[in-house]
Amino acid sequence: MDWGLAQTIGTKALLAGAGALLLYWTYTAVRLVISARGINPLLKQFFTQVASGQIDGAYLLTTKNYRSHVNRQQFIRFLAGLQLNKYRNLKSGRPRLQEGQIILTVKLKSEAKDELPLDFTFVKVEDSWRVERIQKLAAA
Repeated sequence: MDWGLAQTIGTKALLAGAGALLLYWTYTAVRLVISARGINPLLKQFFTQVASGQIDGAYLLTTKNYRSHVNRQQFIRFLAGLQLNKYRNLKSGRPRLQEGQIILTVKLKSEAKDELPLDFTFVKVEDSWRVERIQKLAAA
């Protein structure tokens, strides 16, 4: 086999592989963005209800599974331990798709530049998103 022919075939195979990888990445990114619609309004509603003292409303934004493992008092203690009242700014990270759930890292920032990173796991219940898990992460 001629070296030039082998090089041409190799180049074409490499380009085809790169094109397939790019197509897969684009498909995955679009699928994630489309499936994550509705999470930001839910997150805003969650923090608005907590800030206004409507803890029961925020608790009801969680799944039945979450509520079966975390009772109302535990939820209130968890939120109190976070000291959310000292944070003023919320920044969402990139959503990650994992086993039909969407995980979103949210960073709360205070005026003193303190950061509180939280991982929210969301699942779709019927046609709406619900909070399946909230986990406090170590500050970066």
